[in-house]
Amino acid sequence: MKGLLLRLSSLDADATAAVRVIAHFQALLAADRIDPAALLRSTAALAECPAGMELADGRVLRAGPDGTALTGRPGAVSGTAELGAAGRVWLERPGAAGPFDDLVLEWLAVAARTLAQPPRAVDPALVEVVLSGRETVADRTRALRLLGFVPQAPLRAVVVAAPGEPESLALALLDRGRPPGTVRAARIGGHGVALVQRTAAPGAPAGDAPSPAGELRQVLRGAVRVGVGGGVEALRAAESWQQAVLALRFAVPGVPAEAVADHDELGTVAVLADLPADRLRALPDVRLLAAVAARDGGAAGLDALSAFCRTGSLRQAAAELHLHHSSVASRLERVEAVTGWRLREPGDRFRARLALYAWRLARGADEPLTTPDAGPLTTPGRGAAP
Repeated sequence: MKGLLLRLSSLDADATAAVRVIAHFQALLAADRIDPAALLRSTAALAECPAGMELADGRVLRAGPDGTALTGRPGAVSGTAELGAAGRVWLERPGAAGPFDDLVLEWLAVAARTLAQPPRAVDPALVEVVLSGRETVADRTRALRLLGFVPQAPLRAVVVAAPGEPESLALALLDRGRPPGTVRAARIGGHGVALVQRTAAPGAPAGDAPSPAGELRQVLRGAVRVGVGGGVEALRAAESWQQAVLALRFAVPGVPAEAVADHDELGTVAVLADLPADRLRALPDVRLLAAVAARDGGAAGLDALSAFCRTGSLRQAAAELHLHHSSVASRLERVEAVTGWRLREPGDRFRARLALYAWRLARGADEPLTTPDAGPLTTPGRGAAP
C-alpha cells in the first residue's frame, strides 16, 4: 500500500491521479485484513481531510488525515455516499470539495459495502455446484437460487488472477451497481471467481446485458489479470467458466485493454488455445518474438508492438504507454530489425498480433487453475478437456 497514498492537493486533476486513487482502494480491498477503522484512516490520509462512516447498527466512526480516531459530531461534510441499509460514508473537507472527492467517495462506498456484506463473498461450495457440469439440473438450480440468481437468465463467469484476496477484488470491481445486477464471488484454486448476472438496458432483449469486460477495464490497475466468459443461461454456467479460464490465458497485466480478456471479443483467435504449448513455441513467428524478448529492452519493444498492433496508431500507442510517439517509433524499429516485419503494412501487423497471442499462450501454458469437477484444470491444448 506504500506508494499508493497520495497527496491529492499537490496533483493536477488529471487521469494519472484518478488511476492512483483507484489503485489505492484496489490495494486495500486486496489486503488480507481490512476493517472499517483502517479503511477510514487510509481514506482520510488519501484525501487529506477527515473521513467518516455510519455503520448499519448506528455507530459513527471518524478518522483524521493523520490517522487518529475522531470523536464527536462530523464537521463540515463536503460529500457523502449512501450505502443503503449498510449506512453511509462521507468526507469532511472545509470549503469546496476537492477535484477527486467524488471518485474517493465512490470507491470508499464500494469498499464499505464489501466490508458490510461479507456473505456476498459466498461459500465456494455453492459456486462450485453452479460451475460443475456433473451436478444435476436440480442441484444447480437450487445453488443458483441460494446465490440470488435467476436460473433461466443469462450469466457470465469471471476469473481474476490477483495478489491478496482475488475474490474481494472481483467484488469491488464488479459490484458497483452500474449496470444493475447480481454479483457473487468466491475463491477457487487460488483465483477469484465471480458470477455476474446483469440486467439488460430498458427495451433491449434479456440476452443483451453488457459484458463486464468494459467496466473492468475502466478501473483495473496493477498486477491483475481477468478472463471473462460468454453470456449463457445460468444453468449452463460451466460453459462460461471454461471460456473465462481460456480467456485468462490471453490476459497480461498492465494495460487494461490487455489485462482483461473477453472470450466473446477473442472470437476465432481463441482457437489458438487448442494448440499444445510446444507447438506454439515452435512457430517461426513466436520464435522471432522470443528473440526480441531476449534482447536488451526487449520487453519494452514488445509492449510497444502490442500497443501499436491493437490501436494501429503511433500516437494512440504512445498515449497508452505514456511515451512520446518518437520513442514508440524507435522501439518498433528495433522490433522490425529483428523480425523483418514492416509494421505499417496491415498484413505484417496482423501477423505480429497473431504471434503475440501465440507467444503469450505458450508462456502461460503452465499456470494451474482448479476446476470444480477435476482438481487442476486442463484447458484445450494442455491435456484432456474437463
